[in-house]
Parts: sequence; C-alpha cells; structure tokens
Amino acid sequence: MTENSISIGGDSAPDAGVHALRGRTGAGTPAETRGKTTIADNVVVKIAGMAAREVPGIYNLGAGMARAFGAMRERVPGAGGVTRGVKVEVGERQAAVDLDVVVEYGVSIVAVAGEVRTNVISAVERMTGLEVVEVNIAVDDVHLPDEEEEYEPDEGRVR
Repeated sequence: MTENSISIGGDSAPDAGVHALRGRTGAGTPAETRGKTTIADNVVVKIAGMAAREVPGIYNLGAGMARAFGAMRERVPGAGGVTRGVKVEVGERQAAVDLDVVVEYGVSIVAVAGEVRTNVISAVERMTGLEVVEVNIAVDDVHLPDEEEEYEPDEGRVR
C-alpha cells in the first residue's frame, strides 16, 4: 500500500505529459484513495494561465509575436488563448511555472508579480496536489492606456 503520490516518467507513465496520482489499494482503504488519477501537463498550464489572468494589473500573457498570433487564434471558435505565455515543468510531486506577462501602466510590477505568484501557487497546489517550487515571471511589456492592441480578439472582421 502506498500513500497518494504522482507517478511519471520512464515506463510508469502511459503518455508523455500525463502524470498519474496513485492511491492506496485494497478493500480496507478509503474509497477516495482507490485507483489512479492522471493529470496532463496542459491541465497545469491552463490552471496557471487562468490564475495569472485573474490578478488585477495583468493586461495579457505572452510575448510579442505570441500575443499577436494568439489574438488571431482566439477568433477561431474553440481555440482559446489560456495557455499563451505559460510554460510548466512537472515532476513526480512538484511543478515549476514560467509566465510571460504584460502589465498595465501605473501598477507596481513587484506587487503584481507577487500577487501572480501567490495566486498561481494556490490554484495549482489546490487543484492538482502538486507542490509548486517556483513561479518565474518575465514582464515583456507595459500596456499604455492609449495603446490599442494590434489584433483585438473581440473585434469581428465583418460588420
């Protein structure tokens, strides 16, 4: 019998990028620990992206061309931009997150970065059970109040 843990890599993981939470087995164990739960890397990416976007002062995620292509991609139904600007590295029990962000002009970048770290760590740990060892933030741009986005995602091509 083993405690809940995440099993990945080598021959133990069924697919690359999918991590399995293994519970204890047997008739005497609680029902919630019996069986296996798998968490794909993309799930962690989406959780981190959503958590970062929730923080006031974050204008967007992604750097330069990634934002431009992402804005075009968002026009396609079903192709959301939640994962743009987010990279993760997931191990057996830990995860590291890298974010590329654009902040609003006038906000304290240090304060916003701290809030992003707190929110991302809280969301990923709460939802996946992984320990987040670091959240690296690269501030790629500052959005100015009079600056218009090159590609507006909610702007239609036909009027």
